[in-house]
Amino acid sequence: MTMSNSRYTSRHAIDANAAARMGTQELRDNFHIPDLFQAGKIELVYTHYDRMIVGGIVPTDIPIVLEAIKPTGTKNFLDRRELIAVNIGGAGSVTTNNGSFGLRTRDMIYVGMGDNVSFASHDANLPAKFYLLSAPAHQTHPTRHIAIGEAKRLDLGSQETSNERSIFQFIHPEGVKTCQLVVGMTQLAPGSVWNTMPCHIHDRRMEVYLYFDLPEPATVFHFLGEPSETRHIIVRNQEAVLSPVWSIHSGCGTSSYAFIWAMAGDNVDYTDVDLVSMDALR
Repeated sequence: MTMSNSRYTSRHAIDANAAARMGTQELRDNFHIPDLFQAGKIELVYTHYDRMIVGGIVPTDIPIVLEAIKPTGTKNFLDRRELIAVNIGGAGSVTTNNGSFGLRTRDMIYVGMGDNVSFASHDANLPAKFYLLSAPAHQTHPTRHIAIGEAKRLDLGSQETSNERSIFQFIHPEGVKTCQLVVGMTQLAPGSVWNTMPCHIHDRRMEVYLYFDLPEPATVFHFLGEPSETRHIIVRNQEAVLSPVWSIHSGCGTSSYAFIWAMAGDNVDYTDVDLVSMDALR
């Protein structure tokens, strides 16, 4: 037996001038995504930034089917879309037309256009928490499971600059093929708190961050805005932040943490960014 208990909200695109005039609550209402992971439910946010859908799926005692929502305009969720799901909870599985795949914590699965998909936990008392990202697709690529140990790893930063970190690229040119999704995970070393600093923007792709593995009551000060007009949003464990193409996306935590970064847009080139010098920030 399977079930679908999904809820969705929509976020319209905000331009840089409008964001510069926003107060704290307006910024949070437009860019901050809390409460993604609810037991036995699917929580989805349909964004008008490259039509990215951001979601959380927490199966408990029975599997959950991912069904179409009104904004997709299709009979099935993946009729014209692709998706990536990353498990940040207990062990679980994802079932597609191509079989069932077991995902331990920090494993990822890519599911191509036209497939059907459902999600399950191995133990309802320690459920899987699937972080879902979906974007429009123009062709079908094969479904692929990637364990965290199979991701391409880059070690960057240093203790001296408080940003020693390991980047795990789930999607890269030599690996899984996608239409436009690019997804990876960054783990900060103990004692390091800064991510993506010096910062950058990329006018060709939107991005979204999910912060997790933050111990209570630690928080992250996530910075957004044009380099000359920066703002910040307080983010807590297992909460996400949307980043438009005109915005920097950087953060500083009160402890070390991990985050999943995901992009959609014109290309899948991880290095296609416009660097921002430190003296340009305001």
